[in-house]
Amino acid sequence: MKRRDFTLGMSAGSLATLLAASPAHAQGEPVEGREYTRLQSPQPVSTPAGKVEVVEFFGYWCPHCNAFEPVLDLWVRKLPADVVFRRIPVAFNAAHQPYQKLYYALEAMGVLDTMHRKVFNAVHIQHMRLEKDSEVQALAAANGLDGAKLIESMKSFSVATKCNQATQAARAWAIDGVPTMGVQGRFMTSVGQAGGHEQALRVMEALIQKAKKA
Repeated sequence: MKRRDFTLGMSAGSLATLLAASPAHAQGEPVEGREYTRLQSPQPVSTPAGKVEVVEFFGYWCPHCNAFEPVLDLWVRKLPADVVFRRIPVAFNAAHQPYQKLYYALEAMGVLDTMHRKVFNAVHIQHMRLEKDSEVQALAAANGLDGAKLIESMKSFSVATKCNQATQAARAWAIDGVPTMGVQGRFMTSVGQAGGHEQALRVMEALIQKAKKA
């Protein structure tokens, strides 16, 4: 989803139709400037030497991220030990910031793994807004979490720091739409650029191999 497209109302069926109509560009070796982009200014990675970092820039509010998540999750589970995957929640405007805070608050509470897909479902299947304390508390209550603790974590200094770092990273990468994938701080691609879900995964696998050889 591009920075200018903030609607939460796109249906899963409409999205599937849109993605199915996308041209499958990535055939064989991906082409720089078409299936992926090389960053002019490489970004730092948080992984030790000998490992490749893969980053997903995403937003819980984004229907494209929601549609990509099941496919991406299966792919991530099969990554080799020398590839490290992490997510960076993006906030293009004030309405997106609560979702960014929610991600890091769930991480701080140690429940991100179990709640990640549930947040997507709440937003895109149950059509919940999670921009007010009462809405976040409703999400917490429905999933057996302490709503007051979750709100407190969202308003904490540590979560604010992580949100600032995430926003700075998105700016450094010049992220203008999500989901966007980054590889080893040097390459980036997206479902739209690659031509579909499976194509994006194939491009990322090629970029991982490229990063390993560098």
